[in-house]
Amino acid sequence: MTDRVPASGTVHWVGAGLSTGSGLAALCATADRVLLWHRTEDRAAEALAGLGLTGRAEPRALTGAGALDAAPAPGDVVVSMLPAPRHAGLLAACVRAGAHFACSSYVSPELSAEAERARAAGLVVLTEAGLDPGLDHLFAHSLIGRARARIGGHTPASYRLTSYCGGVPAVPNDFRYRFSWAPLGVLGALRSPARYLEDGAETVAGRPWEATRPLVLGGETFEAYPNRDSIPFIDQYELPAAWTPRTFVRGTLRLDGWLKAWQPVFEELTTGDDERIAALARELAAAHPTTEADRDRVVLSVSLDVDAGEGRTWTGAYLLDLTGDAGESAMARCVSRPLALGVRHILDGGLPAGLHRAARTAQRSDRWLAELADDGLEFTLTLGQ
Repeated sequence: MTDRVPASGTVHWVGAGLSTGSGLAALCATADRVLLWHRTEDRAAEALAGLGLTGRAEPRALTGAGALDAAPAPGDVVVSMLPAPRHAGLLAACVRAGAHFACSSYVSPELSAEAERARAAGLVVLTEAGLDPGLDHLFAHSLIGRARARIGGHTPASYRLTSYCGGVPAVPNDFRYRFSWAPLGVLGALRSPARYLEDGAETVAGRPWEATRPLVLGGETFEAYPNRDSIPFIDQYELPAAWTPRTFVRGTLRLDGWLKAWQPVFEELTTGDDERIAALARELAAAHPTTEADRDRVVLSVSLDVDAGEGRTWTGAYLLDLTGDAGESAMARCVSRPLALGVRHILDGGLPAGLHRAARTAQRSDRWLAELADDGLEFTLTLGQ
């Protein structure tokens, strides 16, 4: 087995978009050296100034097809905040340089293939370590671990696990939404079928918004719908084989009234081709711009109910509900802080070589959640009787 490459203490944060926030500041306080790479050195310097990090991190310019000006040194950690399709190429460069890699995005087949090469080279590849995916994984693993301790992993039982996350406007608007990422990406996600379990049966929603239903959290009504493919996460979360899923869905959360407000958009999604959808994304961006005065809100709810029969039940739920402020958006806070925490554990040797999706065990998830809480990230855990 190849030994893990020791971390050098230097972090390259590549990209300074909407999800770069106070997590970068946390790394500046713990890493030996931090470099922020952006389109130009001036843009990188402006981003650092906006985060109050001038002089604490070094601005650098990205060149070419997104490669770093100079390859990172062995043991450096490269954090990719670039669009997901560019992760695999950057990871390949890291493998050639002997550098560790981290991002907040889902694992693509291309990224998975590069991650295997990284493992063989003794390198850590940390993925799905932001908000969704990221914090949702931590919440789920924590709940499953608690339920397993109470019910028993070998005891036959049925369960219901739901995980819903959404970025919404802090002050509701007529559109019932605030774009926290590219409109074309939002529309693309809505055009992708959703696969999940409901009432013990596999279900596919070709148009995810048609499966929208009310969801009450803390006395407030939201709207929630399934997103992507939930089924693989049953294995990823390592739920006990003796437990039978009745409901398993990971999805998106929106403000109450979103379904009605977006009906014209849904009509376009149903009939439009790729060219029309791209034009629609531009029209929506122009019609619903985000201003400096806007404040966003992130809501993440993960709940688990387990029934072993004869009155033996267990219920638990995590809820995160944060609003952005003038210094940082809620989205940036919720993506960058878990990612930065994961990078800190690469730096301190806490993660072995190979591919990681956030903290993949209940014990490690509870540790990460405790550390995030100490760092000021607020969320609540509710346990039933």
